[in-house]
Amino acid sequence: MGDIRTLAKKIKTDHELALKLWDTGNIEAQHLATLIIKPTSLSADELDAMTRSASCAQVADWLNSYVVAQHPEKDALRAKWMKDKDRWAARAGWHLTASGVNKGSDSLNVTALLDRIEKEMPKAKPEVQWTMNNTLIAIDIKHAEHRKRVIVIGEEIGLYNDWPKSKGCIPPYVPVCVLEMVKRMK
Repeated sequence: MGDIRTLAKKIKTDHELALKLWDTGNIEAQHLATLIIKPTSLSADELDAMTRSASCAQVADWLNSYVVAQHPEKDALRAKWMKDKDRWAARAGWHLTASGVNKGSDSLNVTALLDRIEKEMPKAKPEVQWTMNNTLIAIDIKHAEHRKRVIVIGEEIGLYNDWPKSKGCIPPYVPVCVLEMVKRMK
């Protein structure tokens, strides 16, 4: 990843090259594309298509962090993606939602988000569960008044026992993660 970042610094912004790199479907090329693309030059439809064509979770996360988050229509896309069945679109919607919670957005109904997470997370695709979990953590950190409910949701869902785990990659367990984050904030 360091080499890709170094190369991106040399290239700087090159929107056309980024689009060509993205279209290759190659993971490294797509990572580089997210760093050199000009988000404001993408239409909402182009960004939607890119989001749906992500090749893996890490590419999706780079796209969400470096491109989607900078797009002028991200709020409208978030609303659309939060209802979507496509795993990459839903992941992007929840990524933006977690970011909104972290930034203290007044437009998000925290209780409604908790209701959705409690209802939908057990059956969600793993790629979506991850960002739903991030939203759950963000709610717990930013809205202490919901902390007990967040912990109950995490425990009831049994999420942390059932997730497929790869070596060195374990989803954050909400009760432990939040306590650590809150300690660091003091």
